[in-house]
Amino acid sequence: MTAELTVLALSSVLLLVHVFAATHYKTKQYGLEWNMGARDEDTEPLNDIAGRLDRARGNFLETLPLAIIALGGVVVAGKASDLTAIAAWVWLAARLIYLPLYWAGIPKIRTYVWAAGLLALLFVLGVLLIG
Repeated sequence: MTAELTVLALSSVLLLVHVFAATHYKTKQYGLEWNMGARDEDTEPLNDIAGRLDRARGNFLETLPLAIIALGGVVVAGKASDLTAIAAWVWLAARLIYLPLYWAGIPKIRTYVWAAGLLALLFVLGVLLIG
């Protein structure tokens, strides 16, 4: 399996970490009945940690489709290389570092880490589109 596909497979594990971490803290705040219910009722705003984890999950879900397109695309198109593999690992590392930074509420550094991941994906997307 190519590095790009390995990274995509590992990103699905990271997605589960995002979902379960955010849901754990939401459930901690709103209760098990809320979690197991229809969630139709109005709720108070999320506390700081639950809110940050929910936003981090949302951010990951916003960038994951780009990763799937770029990383999967270079493999399907036969354009995968050592450089796209490095970029894939940089993206995944950045996303792994991003979650605890956001969880802890660390500004600026979190944004730089996010930007490094995005630049890695943009490089792979450039390879896919231009060669």
